[in-house]
Amino acid sequence: MNATVRIGAVLLAAGAGSRMGHKPKSLLQLDGQPLIKRMVNHLLQAGVSQLVVVLGHYAVDIGAAIEGLPVDSVLNPDPGQGLVSSQRLGLQAISPNTALVVMALADQPLVNASDIDMLVQVFMKRPAGTEMLFPWVHGQPGNPVLLSATARAEILSGDSQWGCKEWRQHHAERTHRHECNNLHFTTDLDRPQDISDFERKYGARLHWPTNQ
Repeated sequence: MNATVRIGAVLLAAGAGSRMGHKPKSLLQLDGQPLIKRMVNHLLQAGVSQLVVVLGHYAVDIGAAIEGLPVDSVLNPDPGQGLVSSQRLGLQAISPNTALVVMALADQPLVNASDIDMLVQVFMKRPAGTEMLFPWVHGQPGNPVLLSATARAEILSGDSQWGCKEWRQHHAERTHRHECNNLHFTTDLDRPQDISDFERKYGARLHWPTNQ
């Protein structure tokens, strides 16, 4: 990762997991490790200078899973407002001198440090005039999303319903779609069926913690 550029990351983990039967998806364990801790470690390995984890529902349990790690935790007092409210809280907590922010999700079991580093390198060489980048895999948008300090400032200057997706929809000409074949970016876990599909496709087991 480019050591001369300050890179921050926002990791979203505030959702209720309603489609997962109201369970904290980020506490699903892969190889004995909660997904939230796994993603924190990969973001740190990728060299981010500051990592902000946005908590909401299940904040106590998820916070315990990342206790002792070098992250800044932010609590969304009303996570029921939706994803945008968590995005904005995370972006507000990032240091002002940050040149690039990686907006990541806690329920992606395959995204690793190499994937993140690759996106950062692509972002550094992005077309002139673009301020946001997202992976595009087999006709689908993926995550993480990367945004410049300019895009971050413009999102935060908007109203409370203005997040990454809304900015992208209004500024398509300033958004770079990185086409690739990396299924890590489009593999996430929203429903129980996604767990079954993941286990069948990758031959890996996902386990809920004993208290879930």
